[in-house]
Amino acid sequence: MYAVIKTGGKQYRVKAGDLLVVEKLAGEPGADVAFGEVLMLGDGEAVTLGAPLVDGATVNATLIETRKGDKVKIFKKIRRQGYRRTKGHRQHETVLRVTAVAGAGKTETWDGEVSLTTKRELDARARGLAFQPLGGATPKAEKATPAAKAAAAKAETAPKAAAPKKAAAPKAAKADADAAPAKKAAAKKPAAKKDGDA
Repeated sequence: MYAVIKTGGKQYRVKAGDLLVVEKLAGEPGADVAFGEVLMLGDGEAVTLGAPLVDGATVNATLIETRKGDKVKIFKKIRRQGYRRTKGHRQHETVLRVTAVAGAGKTETWDGEVSLTTKRELDARARGLAFQPLGGATPKAEKATPAAKAAAAKAETAPKAAAPKKAAAPKAAKADADAAPAKKAAAKKPAAKKDGDA
C-alpha cells in the first residue's frame, strides 16, 4: 500500500518503512508527524484518487532529524565585464521515517524500530572519526578495551629510540672545506684611464 502526500509545496510517493527527506518541519527528534494531505492511495491495482484529497486518509511518520542539505552553488557572470559572483546555499530539510499509511478502510504499518542516528554521525563512523554533536556538547566517553589500554601504556613506557649518528665525512672533503674560507678574493684593480679621459 502506498500514498502520495503533499508537504512543503511538493508531492511524495511513500509507503510504510520509507525514509523521507522533506522541507523543514517543526518538531524534535523522535516526534510523531501526521500528514493529512493525501492526494492518492494505491493498493496493488486498486487506486483511490482524491478530489483533491482522499477523505480520512493519513500518513504517520517519526521525525529523525532536521539538518542542512547539500550545498548548492550560485554563480553569476556577465561576460566581458569582469563581473563574477559565487554564493552557496544549504536548504534546511527534515528526515522522516514513514511508520503507517491508513485510508480506504485499510492500514499498513511498519514494524521496524526507528533509529534516531543522524547523517553526521553515520558519516563520522564511516571515516573512523570520533563523533562530536553540534552545539558544543561534550562527546560521549568511549569505553577503551583492555587490549587498547595495555598498548597505550606500553607505548608511553617504552624508551625512545636513539637517533642514528651521522657518518663522518672523509678527511679530504673536510680539508677542502677548511681551506675554502682561508682564500681571500683578489682585490679589484681600478679601471685604467684612457688618454681622452680627464
